[in-house]
Amino acid sequence: MKTRRTICLAFALGLPLALAPMKAQAAEIRLLCSNGLREVMEVLAPQFERASGHKLIISFGLAAAFKRQIDAGEAFDMTVLTPPLIDDLIKQGRVVADTRAVIARSGMGLLTRKGGPKPDIATADAFKRTLVNAKSITYPSEGASGIYFVALLDRLAMAETLKPKLKPVPNAAAVEATIVKSEAEIGILPLSEILPEHGVELIGPFPAEVQGYIVMTAAVSANAKQAGPARELIKHLTAPAAVPTIKAKGMEPG
Repeated sequence: MKTRRTICLAFALGLPLALAPMKAQAAEIRLLCSNGLREVMEVLAPQFERASGHKLIISFGLAAAFKRQIDAGEAFDMTVLTPPLIDDLIKQGRVVADTRAVIARSGMGLLTRKGGPKPDIATADAFKRTLVNAKSITYPSEGASGIYFVALLDRLAMAETLKPKLKPVPNAAAVEATIVKSEAEIGILPLSEILPEHGVELIGPFPAEVQGYIVMTAAVSANAKQAGPARELIKHLTAPAAVPTIKAKGMEPG
């Protein structure tokens, strides 16, 4: 009996020590994440935290702005940017090449204020007519969607025609605000960033002939303090269980 009590006491005293290493494994992962994946991360991030015990410190913003910060020496564990920016960081040795993973992609769409007219954009010709007939068009000047739109106008030989109507703004939130205030008639954003609760609604996706995709690609910092947990996060975001959330937010899984 005495031996049994001794074993139980030893177990009780040792239990906190046994649990201590598990608690010590919990990490704070610093993530620099493009706005294009924000809606997805607001669902998947808490799931990852609950499953792993890790904590995510997420900064959302423009991919181009994060790239400048990283180039300037910003510390981070993982980032989600567009493929050209990630590939350049790989060349610089700032992120680890074998961690590069496409998380999701979003097609482009036209938006208007809630209750606004929804012109036909089902074909490339209809899409072009809608742009020509619009009184004003707003888009995010630094965002990947804005860069694609400007390049598309050049490809369609419409840049000069539409120049007087274009209203570039800093980001997606500014696009939506400009639409809601009736300072622009239509806007350009990735489908995943057109949020009805902000007072706007989708006119429709770009037609197939002119559709482009904003791809969200992740990689782990070459100087990550939490490289292992960051790799775990990428696995979580690319797992089959993440697909329903990605699709629900208007994106396609990577």
